[in-house]
Amino acid sequence: MMKQKKLASTLLLIVALFATSCANDKKIAESVKKALKEDPTILHDAIKADPAGFMTAVQTAAQEAKGAMQKQRANAEKKEFEESFKNPLKPEIRSDESVRGTKGGPIVLVEYSDFECPFCTRGYETVNAFMKKYEGKVQFIYKHLPLSFHKQAMVASAYFEAIRLQDEKKAFAFHDVIFAKQSKLKAGESFLKVEAKKLGVNMSKLASDVKSKKVMDRISADMKEAAKFGIQGTPGFVLNGIPIKGAYPVSHFDKIIDELKKRKMLDI
Repeated sequence: MMKQKKLASTLLLIVALFATSCANDKKIAESVKKALKEDPTILHDAIKADPAGFMTAVQTAAQEAKGAMQKQRANAEKKEFEESFKNPLKPEIRSDESVRGTKGGPIVLVEYSDFECPFCTRGYETVNAFMKKYEGKVQFIYKHLPLSFHKQAMVASAYFEAIRLQDEKKAFAFHDVIFAKQSKLKAGESFLKVEAKKLGVNMSKLASDVKSKKVMDRISADMKEAAKFGIQGTPGFVLNGIPIKGAYPVSHFDKIIDELKKRKMLDI
């Protein structure tokens, strides 16, 4: 009888723990841990007594926990979204910045990208669609965030920057080719050299620039800026000061444009 009462009380504590986990009720959590530590057979008995019921309860609790986590994440994202309009980010636009689209355009889209990241290919397609939709109003700036686990990402970034020192248009053409043929990037520099040569790049100058301090410092500056903005994965964007972390569809960018207009932070 005593064991049954103990079992009932422990199960109630477990249910209470699931119900209050978002509130972080440490007292209840400690009570459950203590009871199970003192007599772990309580849980075993509960499973044996009604295995199907126990599994159903676990699955229900897991679904409820998942729903609570999604709600919590959505609330956090909503709060972060609201805060971003109050304190918009300010990416550095350097004097020698290469801009695709319309220099001086009212819509400023900065991307932090990794040439080897498959999600960045999706981001590349989104940027193209976005620029087409707001044609003549967007200035797009490509910055680097080569991730350490992508072996060819850093060297691809270095090639882009070295080519950019020669010709901005050729650099962006190179950017387009890499994303169009991303699967071939695993071949490394042999692939990059072939594509650069096709674009009429000065290969001897490219060879000397690609490992230069100037190129490496620029990539490093981009990476530090991304980190400062809390952008750890790719692609990451800053749209008129509003961060976008991930390969979101154009509709998400539209939502930000509409909100900027509503708040009179953008006039287009």
